[in-house]
Amino acid sequence: MSSKLKNWLLFIATCLVVILLAMLGSNITERKSESQFAYQPQVKITEFEPRNEVWGENFPRQYQSFMKTKEMNFSTMLNGNQEKDILEDSPELVVLWAGYGFSKDYNAPRGHGYAIKDIRETLRTGGPTGPGTGPMPSTCWTCKSPDVPRLMNEIGISEFYAGKWADKGAEIVNPIGCADCHDNKTMALKISRPALIEAFESMGKDINDASHQEMRSLVCAQCHVEYYFNKKEPKKGVPYLTFPWANGMTVEGAEKYYDDINFSDWTHSMSKTPMLKAQHPGYETFQQGIHAKRGVSCADCHMPYKTEGGQKFTDHHIQSPLSNPANSCQVCHRQEEKELIENVYSNQRKVKERTKRLEKILVRTHVEAKKAWDLGATEAQMKPILMDIRHAQWRWDYAVASHGGSFHAPVEISRIVTTATDKAQEARIKLARLLADLGYDKEVPYPAIETKAKAQKYIGLDMPKLEKEKKTFEKNIIPKWLEQAKAREAKYPTETVSSK
Repeated sequence: MSSKLKNWLLFIATCLVVILLAMLGSNITERKSESQFAYQPQVKITEFEPRNEVWGENFPRQYQSFMKTKEMNFSTMLNGNQEKDILEDSPELVVLWAGYGFSKDYNAPRGHGYAIKDIRETLRTGGPTGPGTGPMPSTCWTCKSPDVPRLMNEIGISEFYAGKWADKGAEIVNPIGCADCHDNKTMALKISRPALIEAFESMGKDINDASHQEMRSLVCAQCHVEYYFNKKEPKKGVPYLTFPWANGMTVEGAEKYYDDINFSDWTHSMSKTPMLKAQHPGYETFQQGIHAKRGVSCADCHMPYKTEGGQKFTDHHIQSPLSNPANSCQVCHRQEEKELIENVYSNQRKVKERTKRLEKILVRTHVEAKKAWDLGATEAQMKPILMDIRHAQWRWDYAVASHGGSFHAPVEISRIVTTATDKAQEARIKLARLLADLGYDKEVPYPAIETKAKAQKYIGLDMPKLEKEKKTFEKNIIPKWLEQAKAREAKYPTETVSSK
């Protein structure tokens, strides 16, 4: 190769390098400029501002991704973000919850964008026709809206919990969002619900000592936890939201807590068992799994980082990690997406198989207990049996209500289901002996509950009446709530930053 050709090649290569460097520099400059522009505040966000769209003026990417929680286009083997009637899939649950609101209606949880809509529409909140009516307490609003910390600040915590659910329908209108987790000035993560702070205190801990990484789970733990309504403390008669963590965050710890204070959520209408209803102990079961032990937070998987136009931010499309394995699972795991998902499904299938078997055993315990009562069993004879039923169903409920539990902590969930099965079988052995003593030596027939409708009829629910009441409520009450909320929010106009 001649020296002249070499010089030309060197010149061309140098030009290409210069052009590429110029392009790179231009791209970096453009992205820096976009970064500065993207986060210029547009409006003043006041303390306790509940309107997510106002926060969205300053943080459009986060807000736009949050709005995707209204999508219903994804499903997994067990769940997803679509509407799903759990009672239709598992009619046994109707019998397990006989005498309690969940026997009327229980759907799979949808995205946070539906928090208000779903609680208004569920039959569990009844069909109130006027202020102060309806079966559920005001406390049931606690985890549904950033209007909750606003209203707690205005009227007081105990006053918020007091009264019926329908009393505050015009006040709680914005779905779960920004003010639930963020400080309005610094955008730092914050705890907006007093129950979590009080739960830490009950364990001798100060939540203010939590690290930023811990806070990326604790803001979720404000709601995705087991809880009960304490009507004795701190204000008698008020259903004060309380987490049963004084004995730790295990199924046995909560069970002992409830037994020690003789608490029950309801009395089963068939077996007369003083029952416990697990809510959704997702944080507690997560703490028992390998991810928590490795320092992974809820947000790492359910709200992974993403990049748009040079901006790295937390994706507020809160969803199953299985819908986005590349940004969640594969940040740490190097396996192929298909292999990772199948590993999750494998654990879930095994747990599901055991829980389905347990549900049928629990149905039998309630049916057989009712038969014993019908034959004249005494309270003394039934007491140890009812305690076995209470503990067995509590553990089953804890396992299935902890959404994602068979992924978060498959070994622990399997252990809980196994101990629940043992206790349910012990109850049946005792019932068999008692029934024989009462002169009944045949097998108690298993009920014909192949569908939700049959199961609800079996336990005596008048579903047409309940559905009619709900339709009347949706037609007559909700529009009034929305009008009142609109008038209230109109008094607090948004102030632009430039107007200061």
